This record gives sequence, C-alpha cells and structure tokens, in this order.
Amino acid sequence: MHLVRLVYTSRVTEQLNPDEIKSIIVSARSKNTLNNVTGLLCFNRKIFLQCLEGSREAVNETYHRILNDKRHSDILLLSYVEIIMREFDVWSMGYIPESKLTSPINLKYSGTPEFDPYKMSGESTHSLLLALRDIIPVI
Repeated sequence: MHLVRLVYTSRVTEQLNPDEIKSIIVSARSKNTLNNVTGLLCFNRKIFLQCLEGSREAVNETYHRILNDKRHSDILLLSYVEIIMREFDVWSMGYIPESKLTSPINLKYSGTPEFDPYKMSGESTHSLLLALRDIIPVI
C-alpha cells in the first residue's frame, strides 16, 4: 500500500463559530481514525490549511469529501506526494488555531507574518506545518 501526503488550502464560505470548528474537528477525527488517515489542520477563521496522510485511496476519498463540502470554497491543492512515512502520525486530526505564536513561523515560510497559504508554495506550506507541529501545542 502506497502512503501519500496531500496538502490543500481553502477559504471558509461563512464565518464559523468555535462550536462549529470543534464539530468539524471531532467529525474529522472520527472519520480519519476509521480510515487510518492522519494529519494537521490550521485555521485562522478565514482560511484552512490541512495536511492529510494515509493510503492513496483513503486520502483521495477524504479529499473528495472536502471538495464537496459547502463550507469550503477556492480549494487549492498545494502538494500531493508519495511518502515513505507519516509526519503527523500522532493525530487523526491535529488542530492549530492562529495565534500570536504562529506569526513568526508564518514569516519564516512566507513573505509576511500573515497566514495566507494561497501565497505560498506546496513545499513552503508543508514546511510551515512541520514547524507548527514542532513548536505550537496541538489541540
């Protein structure tokens, strides 16, 4: 079975309150656990950045659900690669909200301290996610 890593970004179609975000994370964790998908989600109330890892079939099915989810718009696939091991294997879906702690990390991997994956390469967004994983507490 081939493992793959998919990184995408999308804009939220309407403002989500904290309970809705929590519901998204709980649902993703449940579905991902069943499908052996791991990953990390970053969100700043406007933009999602997410990494999904797992078998090609499971990651593709998960991404297809996201593509059809009305809460997402302007979905942009940033990276899709075969991998030899998972880098976010401890979470069925880790979550990092934007905070003052993320600004210097954003600046390291993009042109500004603002979180905007649309202005970043796939490689930069992957590196940003790894840095966030290692520095910021994951919920």
